[in-house]
Amino acid sequence: MKIGIANDVAMAAEALRRVIAATKLHQVVWIARTGLEAVRMCAENRPDLVLMDLNMPELDGVEATRRIMAESPCAILIVTGRPQDSVNQVFRALGAGALDVTATPMLMPGHNEGGAQLLAKLRTLDKLIRHSGGSQAMQPRTFGPTEERSATGVRTLVAIGASTGGPLAVSNILAGWRAPPHCAIVVVQHIDANFADHFAKWLSDQVTMPVRPIEDGDELMGGTVMIAKSNDHLVLDETHHLGYDAVPRDYAYRPSVDVFFRCVAQHWREEAIGVLLTGMGRDGAEGLLALRRAGKTTVAQDQASSAVYGMPRAAAELDAAQLILPLEKIGPFLRSTTGGRS
Repeated sequence: MKIGIANDVAMAAEALRRVIAATKLHQVVWIARTGLEAVRMCAENRPDLVLMDLNMPELDGVEATRRIMAESPCAILIVTGRPQDSVNQVFRALGAGALDVTATPMLMPGHNEGGAQLLAKLRTLDKLIRHSGGSQAMQPRTFGPTEERSATGVRTLVAIGASTGGPLAVSNILAGWRAPPHCAIVVVQHIDANFADHFAKWLSDQVTMPVRPIEDGDELMGGTVMIAKSNDHLVLDETHHLGYDAVPRDYAYRPSVDVFFRCVAQHWREEAIGVLLTGMGRDGAEGLLALRRAGKTTVAQDQASSAVYGMPRAAAELDAAQLILPLEKIGPFLRSTTGGRS
């Protein structure tokens, strides 16, 4: 990949350059010292990926990400010191179009601390960028004997999938809504497991419903927003319990929206609404089609309101979405369909 670095701290930029150079698989095409310079360099020499710091002169990483995605869109990875200390900024950047977040590696005598984690991110993003048009057959696991109704009284399941730009989109459609006790909401957002708990905490500050990360074996909970928290794929079994499965292991999207949507199509006999939001690639499109074929309601975000019109576009191409709606209309549609109160 051709990689641009946006970081005003010389030592941090050099640490990133060394990690990239050591692989001999990628090339650093420029280093920007300010957010405004990063925007300009993307316009002049667009890379495959930008490693974007959050705190920079002229434009911070959030606004630089927003400008790049509007003017010269490309993949952006937020790379900053101690991301857990900048949760609000991180999710603003993810909402503006960044794909993921990781910590800045540190230059140390004899080794580069954090370099392995960055390289793992680069491998995943390289695969995502190169193969985002592909799809893979998946067979989610099943567990036990079937039940026709959730033991918790949940009768309606809202399954939401999102990637690039997803955190803000999810908070937008859920803000100000109290789902009724019979309605459970499950969110599969492409985000690293190390940051999933922070996502749940951040989202709980944006919405009026309880938000909780999903533990392996959890039951669906009505009136609650449940968040996938593992790099493994979220699955729903025949007894309506939630869990995680590493298969398919080589799938670039983790956790995969397709895997969860297909589980819902296969095992959920009650009412369900599948919602596919903004994101790079095609994950979720085939799963949304499976939901539609199973008689569930399916919704995709429209192009104009998407930070990246990849996943919703793929769903539209497959005719997987019964409704294609702007972001501001998806929340009211869910409220009118499932009930609850504002």
